[in-house]
Amino acid sequence: MAAQEPASHTGVHREWLLERLAHYLGRPLEDSVPMAECGLDSVAALSLYGDIEEEFGPIVELDDIRAYPTVRDLARHMAARDSRFAERRVRPAFVFTGLGCQYRGMTAALYADSSAYRGHLDEMADALKPYLEVSVVDLILGGDPRIDDTAYAQPALFAVGYALARTLQTAGVVPATVLGHGIGEFAAAAVAGALGPADAAKLIAVRGALMRYLPPGGGMTAACVSRSEAAELIAAEPDLGIGAVNAAKATVLSGDVRALDRVESRLAGAGIRYRRLPVSHAFNSPLMAPAVPKFEAVARRVPAGTPRIPFYSTVQGRLTTEPLYADYWTRQLLTPILFADAARALLDQQTPTHVVEIGPRPVLTPYLRRMGAPVCVPVCPRPDSDAVDLAGVVSALDSGPLAVELLEA
Repeated sequence: MAAQEPASHTGVHREWLLERLAHYLGRPLEDSVPMAECGLDSVAALSLYGDIEEEFGPIVELDDIRAYPTVRDLARHMAARDSRFAERRVRPAFVFTGLGCQYRGMTAALYADSSAYRGHLDEMADALKPYLEVSVVDLILGGDPRIDDTAYAQPALFAVGYALARTLQTAGVVPATVLGHGIGEFAAAAVAGALGPADAAKLIAVRGALMRYLPPGGGMTAACVSRSEAAELIAAEPDLGIGAVNAAKATVLSGDVRALDRVESRLAGAGIRYRRLPVSHAFNSPLMAPAVPKFEAVARRVPAGTPRIPFYSTVQGRLTTEPLYADYWTRQLLTPILFADAARALLDQQTPTHVVEIGPRPVLTPYLRRMGAPVCVPVCPRPDSDAVDLAGVVSALDSGPLAVELLEA
């Protein structure tokens, strides 16, 4: 990850930044303290940007000085982009899939073949057991039809995503940055250290249970339209909102099913492709509001942490360095998933060498490739993906000598 660049690389930029900032601020500062809190104003930031350009070349943008608020963060970013240290160094981004990619028996072959994955999934099943009357392992492997019930689908997908990521980490793959689509953010936050795994399990289980008992009548439609075109389509439909923006021409509408019927008729008349999603509710819409008070009450009792590696928020559509408090997770219930904005920002600012899609099947990889992502590596490329496939992923990420561990049943 960015935090584990060789010390000699990051140290060059760190020491240089500390010297220049001491010049502008008139005093030394700690590398972990936000520069703005020490008095670095916009004029000084602009001067610092010019100094970086002169000393190192075009390795940062002016916005990066705000996006990476501490010397430590900015130095890591500079080291990652400095061509003098551009030996082939794998920098994988972990991108976690969200609701809708679940299916009966997902990752069953991997669970049978890989002791590492089996151990991590069992660990998450234990963490979720207090909130579910069934083990998510039994739910997944037993072909239980409840896997499509949001109260079970959300915790099951969280468990699979987190277990897959931990299996890669066990094999020596260190994420440079993380991003999660919708509920994928819970696994991303756990991997980034902003949520404890047990706390993330509790939140996702409560979230799914509360959503299950919301009134029926909501739905979601994916359409090949831009965000602005979608806004025009729903301007006369107060019961509809934008649920997700996945790409330049891939927007999801969310809300009342009768309003969706009317909008779909207009889409069909205009020859625009669309698809009603197989979901039980209008996720990421104001129709989730009745679940907020109870969910927020639980979320407020969960410790909030600051991500220890760059965390790209699909709530905000950008890098976030703030602690993920309860209000973040409650906003996530109601607001659009800004996947396209967050993914573009990640690709531009973090320059990963590989984007690893973590989930039971690849659904985000096509969007990422169209955005210009480098090498896209789905952990589970097929429904029957097994430890051989996983070993290939690990090998592609330059952790080949450790891949054999994943094959030990």
